[in-house]
Amino acid sequence: MSTGAVLYAGAIGLFLIGCYAMVAERHLIRNILGLVLVESGVNLLLVAVGFRENAAAPILKAGQSAGMMVDPLPQALVLTAIVIGFGVLALALALVVRVHQAYGTLDTREVARLMRVEREASGPGAAGPRAGAKS
Repeated sequence: MSTGAVLYAGAIGLFLIGCYAMVAERHLIRNILGLVLVESGVNLLLVAVGFRENAAAPILKAGQSAGMMVDPLPQALVLTAIVIGFGVLALALALVVRVHQAYGTLDTREVARLMRVEREASGPGAAGPRAGAKS
């Protein structure tokens, strides 16, 4: 099996495991871990697209001829995606902490139920469940 095929298989595997974790799990932390796996799968797929067997890094020295080289653009995109993914992960974890502080659970169904109860208790015409509360 070639290196490219292993990279593609790994990328698809990470993507599918992450999608399963985001859809099948009810725990918010597991959903976030699924999102991280999807992101890693996409990043690996981008690296696999730019990969060439027996190719050199795209750095030329004086007097060196240009041979077969690895495409540097997907690598640059992946570096950018890693930074953006880290920011998304930090924001998601901060939101999970706030949800846990507000509702005492990280189960998505339980949080949705508590939000419904809170909304019904506030009644019609109310500004919202936490309109006057300080953060």
